[in-house]
Amino acid sequence: MKRPVKKKIAAKQNEGPRRDGMRLTTPDLVILSLLAERPMHGYEVNATLENRKIRDWAAVSRPQIYYSLDKLTSLGLIRVTAADTPSAGPERRVFQTTEQGRKRLADALESTHWTRTRVHQPFLTWLALSWQARPRAFQNQLEQRRRFLERQLAEEQATLKDVLKEVGHPYHEAVWMLKLVIAQMELELKWLNRIDRETSKRAPAKKAGH
Repeated sequence: MKRPVKKKIAAKQNEGPRRDGMRLTTPDLVILSLLAERPMHGYEVNATLENRKIRDWAAVSRPQIYYSLDKLTSLGLIRVTAADTPSAGPERRVFQTTEQGRKRLADALESTHWTRTRVHQPFLTWLALSWQARPRAFQNQLEQRRRFLERQLAEEQATLKDVLKEVGHPYHEAVWMLKLVIAQMELELKWLNRIDRETSKRAPAKKAGH
């Protein structure tokens, strides 16, 4: 009887703050944060997502922006500060985060799911299944992954230089995030090189079930 209780507690910790049964999603939190910086309309929110390359670390589509704006407004977490007309849509209305919205954002950032969630990497899933692939596919996919990482690494390194110029110092969350991404890519490239060297020794597990 104890195990279900533990699972229930863990689930509650991971689901984040709720109100009226509505959980704040990642797009909601990103938009709350942007509107806490300064008032914006929907078009500005989308432009900011693009300019700051926020979609590199948070999946927020254009439709999600307007869905979140409506949702957050109905919850009282953001409010309309100005509009061209009373019936103006989200692109024309200017929103800002309310005090209640700032509190909900701060509460959400204390949730344990940020630090206890493990992301499943598609490439690792492929690697686990790769023993079923055709002979040449293994080597080809490794090479494709290497080329992709090399391109991405060059882009992230260039972005880091631009961010350092913009913020003026290395002690900023954007810099720390980029450095982590770069370090992860560099480590994976070394790991791929090692697999490449060891491919000729590849063999099935000696014990069944592995």
